[in-house]
Formats: sequence, structure tokens, C-alpha cells
Amino acid sequence: MLLRLLSLVLLSLLPLSLLAGNYDPAQRQDVSEFIDEMVSDQEMDRTHLEALFKAVNKRQDILDLIARPAERVLVWHEYKKIFVTPKRIDGGKKFMAQYAPSLKRAEEEYGVPAEIITSIIGIETFYGGNKGRHRVIDALATLSFDYPPRAKFFRGQLVEFLNLTTKEGLNPLLPMGSYAGAMGYPQFIPTSYRDFAVDYDGDDFADIWTNPIDAIGSVANYFVAHGWQKDQPVVEKVKILKNDKALPELRLNRFNRLTLAEAKAAGILPVNQKLADDLEVLPMAFALEDKELYLLGMQNFYVITRYNHSRMYALAVHELAEALRN
Repeated sequence: MLLRLLSLVLLSLLPLSLLAGNYDPAQRQDVSEFIDEMVSDQEMDRTHLEALFKAVNKRQDILDLIARPAERVLVWHEYKKIFVTPKRIDGGKKFMAQYAPSLKRAEEEYGVPAEIITSIIGIETFYGGNKGRHRVIDALATLSFDYPPRAKFFRGQLVEFLNLTTKEGLNPLLPMGSYAGAMGYPQFIPTSYRDFAVDYDGDDFADIWTNPIDAIGSVANYFVAHGWQKDQPVVEKVKILKNDKALPELRLNRFNRLTLAEAKAAGILPVNQKLADDLEVLPMAFALEDKELYLLGMQNFYVITRYNHSRMYALAVHELAEALRN
């Protein structure tokens, strides 16, 4: 609620037309054409949009961040040291204690464990401590108008962001987020906010920026919408790998799911012998310092990868959640 109040106050005190930016529609035909579309398709006010975009800045640092060469790919034991740390575990315990009633309610209503919800928020923003340092509208405009490789995607996000701020009465210059326009405790992009954000405390505003209770409900809703299975495992341990030639493929396997029967035929045997042969599983290998960790990703592991497509991200969420649960 605080963000909405601040937005309304600043919206009245700070005329958009008095700010200097790089996307003045009088100087940028592409911005002018975008405003035409918003007026025509979204029924937005032209005068407001023209004043707004005069105040929006092109951010070279955002272009540098999104275009930078890929860093060396970390192996699992290196990745884990970044995200599954004593400090993050302690922070998660405090978060779970502070918001225990909301987490319990979300677990009961959505079937997503409290520790999984907490782990997502912990890995995304360190429980709200690092929600992003870029104005969302600067990030989305920069990537919409000056980053051709993904301009179409970010243009769609910019449309949804403007719809969001218009609907909720927010000053679009205020919300902060990542360099890619992800916002709030759960780091939702605007289309995710549109589709999955929920008002979980009943104040008529789904505030993922300043309200961790709304963030808790929104993360749970996101997981259920992507197929989370209540009371089912995230991964299953592999007892033995009979075919070492499969190792390179297992290290890279992201979404090539097999039936358990097919995995067994390939020499990948689970510890849990009670699993049904028609279950779809994701055979994986993760490098430890002195050996390999073999796992079968289950449906809930796949759901976590809908939040972030990295297998190591999904495993980090699982292991942090396990640490919090235990």
C-alpha cells in the first residue's frame, strides 16, 4: 500500500514534463509510433504518455548488462556456494518465522511448501533486500527501443507495465527492478504480474514491491499455475549409473524428459524403487568437487525451471528449501 500512496503523492507533485529524458516522442519516431499504438489499442491518454516518455531515460548500463559476453559457466558446487549459504539460510529462517501465518495459509490453499516459497524469494532478492536498482520504465524502454535482438519481447513487457501502473494508479517513474524489468520480492516481469500476482492480504492491491504477504501468495499462485504437484518430490536420488558414456549428456540435459522405464533401460536406476515406470523424469548430473551428483528431476523440478530455466537455479531452490525445512 505504501508504494501506491507514494506514487499518488509524487505523481501530483512532480510534473512529468519537467524532467529530462532520452525518449521524447518529438525526437524519437519509434516512441511516437508506440504512443500511437497505446492510444489506439489500450485507450491510454496521449498527453500523459508524451509527458511520461520525455522523462524516461535510455540506460547504456542496461544495454551493457544484457549484451555482455556470457561469464564462465559455473559447475554445481561453485553455484551452490553462492546461493545456498549460512547467511541465506539464516535469513530464510527469519523470514519464515516473521511471516509464518501467511506461509502456512499459502501452503494450505495452494499446496506449495512454505520453504519453497521462501527459497524463491530468498534466491531472487535475498528476502526483499535486493529488489533491483533500475527504474523499471527505463529498463523496459531501453530494451524496447534500443535493443533489437529482443525488442519485441520487451515491447510487450512495456505495454503491460503501463497497463499495470494505469490500472493501479501508480506513478510509472517510481517502481524499481532488475535491468530486465523484473520487479519486487519475487522478481515478476510485467506479464507475470498480470497473470499471477495476487492481493493476498485483502487490501485491493497486489503489492509485490513492498508487501511480502502479497509476494508469498503470488509465488504460490505462479507455481500452481505451472503445474506444481502437492506433496510430491522435487528430485529423486539415483542409486547407480551403469553407463558412463551418458555422463556428458546428463550434465547438459535440460528438458529432455524420459519415462522412468526408459531411464532404467539406459542404466539410470533410482534409489526409490516404488516409483512408477510411466513417470516422466529428467535425468541429470551435477559436478561436485570430487564426484558427480546424479538426480532425477520430477514434475516439481520442472515447475521450478518455469521460474528460471537454469537447472542449477532449480536445484539451488530445492536445496535451500531443504535446509530451511530441516
